[in-house]
Amino acid sequence: IEPNVGVVVVPDPRMAAIDTVIHADKLVPTTVNFVDIAGLVRGASKGEGLGNQFLSHIREVDAIVQVARCFEDANVVHVENRVDPVSDIATVTTELCLKDLDTVQKRLDRARKMLKGQNPIEKLAADMCEPLAKHLDLGKPARTFQLPDHNDAATVLRDMQLLTAKPAFYVANVDEGSLTNLEGNKHYMALKAHADAEGAPIVAVCAALEEQIAELEPADRPAFLEAAGLSEPGLNAVIRAGYKLLNLLTFFTAGKVEVRAWTTKVGARAPQAAGVIHTDFEKGFIKAEVIWWEDFIAFGGESKAREKGKLAIEGKEYVVRDGDVMHFRFNV
Repeated sequence: IEPNVGVVVVPDPRMAAIDTVIHADKLVPTTVNFVDIAGLVRGASKGEGLGNQFLSHIREVDAIVQVARCFEDANVVHVENRVDPVSDIATVTTELCLKDLDTVQKRLDRARKMLKGQNPIEKLAADMCEPLAKHLDLGKPARTFQLPDHNDAATVLRDMQLLTAKPAFYVANVDEGSLTNLEGNKHYMALKAHADAEGAPIVAVCAALEEQIAELEPADRPAFLEAAGLSEPGLNAVIRAGYKLLNLLTFFTAGKVEVRAWTTKVGARAPQAAGVIHTDFEKGFIKAEVIWWEDFIAFGGESKAREKGKLAIEGKEYVVRDGDVMHFRFNV
């Protein structure tokens, strides 16, 4: 009933590479939270099962990943006695769309009542919610709805907090044999076609294999992965897909005490990145010393990078890159 929260490390080989120069006391990777919410049944939007409770859990997340079965196994029971990942995805999406449809219709009713006040936002809401309701009624998520060309359209949509407006991607749970021949798995290909049509990413994993990998000692994992024809666990690809979907990037701080990875949004400027470390860094931001991670390694650290002109002094307008090694100067 309660969601399970997993705090997972974002795999990033750059951090260990930076540490070959620093030899820090510890490495601190960045993390992302995955919330495992129980599956929805038909009628969840109307409260079937424990639908309302699960839907409220979904409302709190930033993005949605749907895991679909893409393997045949007579010993693994399916609630509807079939293997059809696109249909499974449709069941969940339909319930989310129906819940959103209810929200949009209420917003439409409110907008229509307030039209007499000549409020331009309410007129926009009325004009926008009608086609959006039709879109949702067809089982299409709000994230695929074409917003009208209006500066406030995105705000009206965001204020409704629709479940299907959240970014999403799909995980295909395949059998081990399919990992090296995904095109030979008809269930995966059907789900991929569905994801491609929606413009959503898709990642293939074999959950049974992932379970075995998780149970191994870290030292034993590389040989096991090699034997399975894999370069890394499938979970790593899932984590990276989620991280990218949330429009996140990683920057680093590097010193003798620790090499640490930090998360900020793509497009963040230097003071915002500084604020991720501590709010005082953002308030009293003076400048940032920035070295590209590859230059940091190539020149053997900060002092040599500075000598070679590879350390840049950046101000408040600097847009942080994924992979920057940063040192902030501030005064409070």
